[in-house]
Amino acid sequence: MTDLWVSVGVLAAAVLLCEAVRRAAARLLRGVYWIYLLEAVSTFQLCCCTQELKLLGETARLDPSTSLTLTYVITVVHLATFREAACNPGAALESVCRGTASGGAAALLIVLQLGAAVAARSFAASVWSLGLSDMHLRHQKFGFRCLDPLGGTVLEAAAVELACAFALQAVAMHVHRLEEKLRVHLFAAVITALVYAGGNISGAVFNPALAFSIQFPCSGHTYLEYCFIYWLGPVLGMASCILLFEKIIPFLSGKSTIGMNGSIAQKEKTQ
Repeated sequence: MTDLWVSVGVLAAAVLLCEAVRRAAARLLRGVYWIYLLEAVSTFQLCCCTQELKLLGETARLDPSTSLTLTYVITVVHLATFREAACNPGAALESVCRGTASGGAAALLIVLQLGAAVAARSFAASVWSLGLSDMHLRHQKFGFRCLDPLGGTVLEAAAVELACAFALQAVAMHVHRLEEKLRVHLFAAVITALVYAGGNISGAVFNPALAFSIQFPCSGHTYLEYCFIYWLGPVLGMASCILLFEKIIPFLSGKSTIGMNGSIAQKEKTQ
């Protein structure tokens, strides 16, 4: 139980630190500089918290209800504090395909997200080295090693990441129908359900930047295999969802769906 409360404290400290940076930056920066910093800081927060949750889940042997509750609560916190940050390279690629961002701007966002993912990995190791709990001490004793994260084959793991990204994108494309206060809880519930369903096979990350922080350092598979699972899988899942709902279904039904960055407005074509 001590390990759990220490980890909760680490999560709270990471969120408060990043929120302080966001609030300070909001007063000092405007325009594109604010967007870039928001993406970097929010991605850092996402990766730091997930590093701690992953260690807690693998080491402390929490019961499923506690693990899922933590996942749900921290997801609500993330969504409430991220503002317009996506923290996902897939969103940057989507904006390029929709023509709402240039390739250079999207590339810079992705670089910042991946840089924040690496920084979060180092930050987590620094926190663990303090030995705040027995769990942290044990992890430090074994050199912060991360073992094989897959519970299935490479193809099975890639399929899970694709399916999770598809499901989350589908929710993002239709969540506008709910009141704004309910959207955060719907997303958190969907993400928690996906983690529960696919976590034993691939970890259910479905975010290339997050995977780069928490899964790529793990032993058991090659870098290219991880790229196939955690980069190609989610991108194909997102792309196939957009293709289905914005091209195939509208073509069959005579309707058109238009959307941007997870907030999708559906409109019928004028006849």
